[in-house]
Amino acid sequence: MFSNSFFMPKNQHDAYKSFFEYLELEKKNSRHTITAYRADLYSFADFILSEYDQADLKEVNYPMLRSWVVHLVDTGLSNNSVNRKISSLKAYYRFLQKTRQLEISPLAKHRALKTNKKLQIPFSEGEVGAALETVEAEGFEGLRDKLMVELFYSTGIRRSELIGIKLGNMNFSAGILKVQGKGNKERIIPLLASVAATAGAYLEERKAVENANSQGYFFLTAKGVKMYDSLVYRTINNYFRGISSKLKKSPHILRHSFATHLLNQGAHLNAVKELLGHSSLAATQVYTHNSMAELNKVYKNAHPRNRKKGYD
Repeated sequence: MFSNSFFMPKNQHDAYKSFFEYLELEKKNSRHTITAYRADLYSFADFILSEYDQADLKEVNYPMLRSWVVHLVDTGLSNNSVNRKISSLKAYYRFLQKTRQLEISPLAKHRALKTNKKLQIPFSEGEVGAALETVEAEGFEGLRDKLMVELFYSTGIRRSELIGIKLGNMNFSAGILKVQGKGNKERIIPLLASVAATAGAYLEERKAVENANSQGYFFLTAKGVKMYDSLVYRTINNYFRGISSKLKKSPHILRHSFATHLLNQGAHLNAVKELLGHSSLAATQVYTHNSMAELNKVYKNAHPRNRKKGYD
């Protein structure tokens, strides 16, 4: 196990510092992302120093880097996790190229390890409806929890985006919600009247727990402080535990359900892309897998050749 406390020449330390500042100030990456990049970079640097007595990552070649990949696999790390760590190094070497500290990245010809893409099964419309009807929404926590489910399902926002909502981000009269997405990209999402009604009722209850530590965040814990990841996850999981037999019952599955159900009802892929805050259609297309059966049924019922010959 490597220590993360290796001797680092000053110029290399400065390169790391500049890289992390670049991620924060220019790339607008989240604190969580920067922390992960830092851990991956330091782990790699420790390995290279220990195995090759090389402290300067600009002098690393691909065989050295490949031996780190082999080491990670040998420790039992999944291919997905190894690929994520390699992504951190790619970002660092792109930075060195961008700042003209390096001409060619040692990762230039690297191919990601093969992974099995797991198809995440969304909740059915019936399951979402049953979850919202089954749980009584009373008091501060009851209304807050119901609102979180409604927002995830009606807007498709990410868990981090929900946690980051401020009081001024929700405009009831205009029926819109403003969220801060990945890379600090802001987007506007329509707000259903029913969700706005739940939000209004929640805000009345919220007044009783708000305090100096609330910092204007919309969703609060019972102690009046900003919500946190594990509490949001537990809330969604508890809501669907008695409703759905699906293995995963998370905020992301509700986001997945939002996209799938919209596509099932004929929403355009580009529109869903914008609502989800994806930077490319490729990221949105993953949701089309679960809607193919519905699209196939619509196609067969609607196509004139199929209807004319009565093949359905």
